[in-house]
Amino acid sequence: MDFPGKIELDNEIVMDEMKDVSSHHISYTDISDVPFEEFLHYSLIQRTQEEHAAATLQKGVESDSSSSPSSTRNPFGRWANARLPLADVTSFDATTANMTADELERANARRALRQAGWAAVFYLITTDILGPFNAPIAIAQLGYVPGIILYTVMGIAAFYCGILLWRLFIHLDSDRYPVKTYSDICERIFGRSARHICTFLQSLQLIVNVGVICLSNGQSLAQIVAGNNGTGYICFSLAIVIWALFGMVIGQIRTLQSFSLLANFSVWANLLIIFTSMGFIAHSPPNYAAALASMGVPMGPVVTHASVPLPATTKINGIMQMVFAYGGAMIFPEIMAEMRRPMDFWKGMACAQSLIYVAYLVYGVFVYSFQGQFTLPLAYQGVSKYSWQTVGNILALISGIIAAGLYGNIGIKVAYVNIVEDWFHGPSLLSRKGHVIWAIMVVVYWALAYIVGSAVPQVENISSLIAAICIMQFSYTFPPALRLGYDVITDAMSEDAVYMPGHGTTGRIDTWKDSSRWRRGILTGRVWFKALNLVLAVGFLAMAGLGMWGSGVSIKQAFEVSSTTSFSCTAPV
Repeated sequence: MDFPGKIELDNEIVMDEMKDVSSHHISYTDISDVPFEEFLHYSLIQRTQEEHAAATLQKGVESDSSSSPSSTRNPFGRWANARLPLADVTSFDATTANMTADELERANARRALRQAGWAAVFYLITTDILGPFNAPIAIAQLGYVPGIILYTVMGIAAFYCGILLWRLFIHLDSDRYPVKTYSDICERIFGRSARHICTFLQSLQLIVNVGVICLSNGQSLAQIVAGNNGTGYICFSLAIVIWALFGMVIGQIRTLQSFSLLANFSVWANLLIIFTSMGFIAHSPPNYAAALASMGVPMGPVVTHASVPLPATTKINGIMQMVFAYGGAMIFPEIMAEMRRPMDFWKGMACAQSLIYVAYLVYGVFVYSFQGQFTLPLAYQGVSKYSWQTVGNILALISGIIAAGLYGNIGIKVAYVNIVEDWFHGPSLLSRKGHVIWAIMVVVYWALAYIVGSAVPQVENISSLIAAICIMQFSYTFPPALRLGYDVITDAMSEDAVYMPGHGTTGRIDTWKDSSRWRRGILTGRVWFKALNLVLAVGFLAMAGLGMWGSGVSIKQAFEVSSTTSFSCTAPV
């Protein structure tokens, strides 16, 4: 199979390069032993190679990975490389130096997976994040003024943090040392313990996200079966099981590029739900029965507020719903890992975030204006006319299972990389044995998602809880903290000798045991930028703590007034 930049093992130039370098190259058996300078060195080569390939293809000439990169601009940017002791890229052949045949095979396999463009990124991110059906409940829990202001502020913050993650990825990823998951970035900056924490939180968020979608789809199915007169019946736990089984089938898709086609359809289905449900809600009274069953709100006139006079815990949950709205940053590294040219990631992200912000805000304000305190956690289920309600439910079933498949795909990859490949040194995902293990893991993963969805059948509260525990960290707390760590490490290199690949840390003038290195890292470079990221990271962490408290109190209160219990046959709507 041929693709741009493929490494040929029988290339004489590459083999000679390997022999020349192998005599003095230090081999690393553990990624945590690799010097930070080496990550930077090979990522600079990787990005330069991608820039060169893109420029060559634009001229209508087939890319040649071994040609000179001299005419390619430095992809690290004006400031980032000025203080880094990295040698200029003069040849792309160094990327393969001292790599074994197995490592070369894995590198080629990773290159073959890098097929997604920035348009596919737009659809994947939009599918991941765009589900604005909890936006109205966020506005309902806060009111017009704080709701609109906070949606705007959180959207700007989410975009800023996404840019930070993008820049970290392009500085640390290469075919030799690939960044495959969010936890890879954490490990390279803060060490192995940070990787374990990140992996645990990422796995928890993904499986809860899948569980929430199974729960939402179960509610939609229960409403459809109930019929116009409400006499139809299906055991609610069984309704959730059906979608878990469906997910086990769609979960057999392994590459994100394959998901991009489904993601395309999901985006348009979500937009169709938005527009149709807005029309239905404008010509239909609220679903009083569902509001009473799920939230304990008695029937009465619709009331709206500029600022809602509700308890602090309720308002905090509203903010956490907004966090959930922008909670896609956790899979950004996984998406970038499958891009032909990760430098283009920002384009897809900017388009996706813009669409998401407009859709969430317009939909949230519109629905709250018509339904007030009766606004449901899944707004399209607040339509009282059965036929209109069913249209939204059916479309939501389709888009929801696609989004759940995307979450499951990423979640199982995280588990595969960290458990099968890292802990047990198992086969590559692309191998035949890897396919078998993947199929088994899909079944186990969706079974766990069913347990999550049935254990806490409260969409808005479980969304708030997982937003506080996990999403807040990946989308807001971790990116500025990681960028702060990266800047301290790289600014400390400003007086080191030019890095020579394979020579370890011999070019450093001091170590992290010396105060001089810490002083350079903290007090040189863009100190204001480091201070800004420190303040943001601490502030977002404190906000996450408030969210955990608020959602915990709300879950307790909801079980006291709701008709639904864990693993119940009674639907919450």
